[in-house]
Amino acid sequence: MPSVVKRLLVGRPLKTIQTSDERLTKRAALAIFSSDALSSTAYATEEILLVLVLAGSAGMSLALPVAAAIAVLLGIIVTSYGQTIRAYPSGGGAYIVAKENLGHGWGLIAGASLLIDYILTAAVSVSAGVAAITSAFPNLYPERVLLGVLVLAVITIGNLRGLRESGRLFTVPAYLFVGSAGLMILAGVWKLASGAPFAQAPASGSEAITWLLVLHAFASGCAALTGIEAISNGVQAFQKPEAKNARTTLFVMGGILAVLFLGITFLARMMGIVPVEGETVVSQIARRLFDHGFLYYLVQCSTALILLMAANTSFAGFPRLASILARDKYLPIQLVNMGDRLVFSNGIMLLALFSALLIAGFGGDTHRLIPLYAIGVFTGFALSQFGLVKKWISEKDAGWRGYATLNLAGGLVTTVVLVILTAAKFWHGAWAILVVVPILVAAMLGIRRHYTHLRTALTLGQVIEAPIPNEHYVIMFIGDIHKGTVAAARYAKTLKPTMIKALHISLDERDSAEIREKWDRWGMDIPLIITPSPYRQVVDILLHYVREIEHQHPQAAITVILPEFVCPHWWQLLLHNHIASRIKNALLHERVAVVSVPIQLQ
Repeated sequence: MPSVVKRLLVGRPLKTIQTSDERLTKRAALAIFSSDALSSTAYATEEILLVLVLAGSAGMSLALPVAAAIAVLLGIIVTSYGQTIRAYPSGGGAYIVAKENLGHGWGLIAGASLLIDYILTAAVSVSAGVAAITSAFPNLYPERVLLGVLVLAVITIGNLRGLRESGRLFTVPAYLFVGSAGLMILAGVWKLASGAPFAQAPASGSEAITWLLVLHAFASGCAALTGIEAISNGVQAFQKPEAKNARTTLFVMGGILAVLFLGITFLARMMGIVPVEGETVVSQIARRLFDHGFLYYLVQCSTALILLMAANTSFAGFPRLASILARDKYLPIQLVNMGDRLVFSNGIMLLALFSALLIAGFGGDTHRLIPLYAIGVFTGFALSQFGLVKKWISEKDAGWRGYATLNLAGGLVTTVVLVILTAAKFWHGAWAILVVVPILVAAMLGIRRHYTHLRTALTLGQVIEAPIPNEHYVIMFIGDIHKGTVAAARYAKTLKPTMIKALHISLDERDSAEIREKWDRWGMDIPLIITPSPYRQVVDILLHYVREIEHQHPQAAITVILPEFVCPHWWQLLLHNHIASRIKNALLHERVAVVSVPIQLQ
């Protein structure tokens, strides 16, 4: 983007030495890394009810037991990830743990799964946030996709400005949501305790209560557990002592998440809330408690903000994971580089692009995106826990039996949940994740092979024995005679080659005489070859000429010089045929050097 606009949106560049200044306090880290997990309480209960309502009031009565089972699972996962931070204080996401302990193959499966889940997290969070807005303001419902993309753009810009500034931006929504949701739960419990009447769920439904129905509800409610791994992935973003601060933040997040999730599910069950199109469950609870007063809009506003900002968890985790994979040569190396504000700008932009495509492709519909959700993150959960089991058994440090037992329990439980999730959601879209993950793993292996081949091809052992060229042939391509051509001719003379020739490929014989006349005057005694091209095959003729020289002089160095316009405005580039770029791309496959002589247009 133009430098002025970039500075306005992103801010001034920061020195690399300022990286430590961009570290997060526990309070800011809780807002950034926990937004996804905390915000999922706004829709996880609704996902449970959408399944159980099919069995009527009998099914709805199981909402709280299902939520309690998920809360127990939450405790197991949080404790297990506390062990992950203990074992990997420099940052130990599922990819690192699985790669180091189970092998590169399992590591790539974990990494690919989490990359996909981060993208889905951003798309689901933004879509759910927009749903909270349209619940309070139904007139905005038709514009939900546009609203989602605009919010995604704001979050992207906030993250491009740097960790510290994004922390300031996202701290208020996180704590506002915790406060308003907590107030709503307390108000609901108070009204229930005082005997306030509420409508009840429908007495009968279209389906009987079966284990399959209950497991489907459990799988849907597990959306509440996404985002927990973000803290273990981002340990190095914390202020010192990093590991201690990260563990503290993880346990605080787990406690808040359990209270909010169980509280909202309890109110929904006791108040007879039934999911309806156009209004979220949280909106229904708040409306029944506060009518359409200030507190209702406070709950809706804070819910929308935390859901919209929850995507920031992905913007903190995805670029870091992508940079780790790129450092291991499994993703393009550009993802390793930090931008002006000491953040992984390329990863941030990539996440924004894919998330925007998902929002647009699924019409901003949270319920259509949810079936794709959580498969990836539970794959990462399971692999990281089994990886830690192997680590404890291999190292046998003090207390290793207890640590291994804890992580084994976590691995077994999350594996069972993963199987349930996959079976329950397979025909609802989970099959797509099972297809995309292997494709992404194969792509990463292909990228790794390319970098390995590149390193092998460039090793110095293959260059030292190569003979030094004893001749140098220069070909100067000219399309017309102008100031740029003369500048290129002067540069060619400085090379002092064995042979130098100018090549003009004539598309119209009537112009050849004029070109010859001008060259005799301005060509600095460089021989000119004019080759006709009745079929306008400029690049092919030049390549043929280069190959002839290569064949005649196999030990010679060959340089092709191209005069090239440099336009001051981007739109002016559209007015030129870019023949120089086409020639350079074609010559990338030849044993020649290509030199561009720029002509600056003022």
